[in-house]
Amino acid sequence: MKLTGTYLDGFLLPVPTAKLDDYRQLASKAAAIWTEHGALHYVESAADDLSTDFCRSFVATADAKDDETVIFAFAIFADKATRDAANAKIMADERLSSMCVETAAIIDCKRMAFGGFKIIVNE
Repeated sequence: MKLTGTYLDGFLLPVPTAKLDDYRQLASKAAAIWTEHGALHYVESAADDLSTDFCRSFVATADAKDDETVIFAFAIFADKATRDAANAKIMADERLSSMCVETAAIIDCKRMAFGGFKIIVNE
């Protein structure tokens, strides 16, 4: 499936496995905010098979503990300018601010990795 858009924001974070359902509800709220403000696609995925013998694992990269799972998420935008404008609106959205207490009870945001990426292959 070819996705539309040329720019994405990516997220990698550990989430306590016991709180995965709570995180899923939080992520669903976030998806509504991101797509309302300009994301073309918003995806959150929970680790399923992270075993590897040939490279650094997502578990190691996310510094996930034994009682945590790894979340890999991304939001795709038409272009970087659209992403920048959307992120300004997202950060100013009161719904996101109101989710801070709920978020802090589920994840440690200081352990989340984030970055913006130009899509270089989209087949």
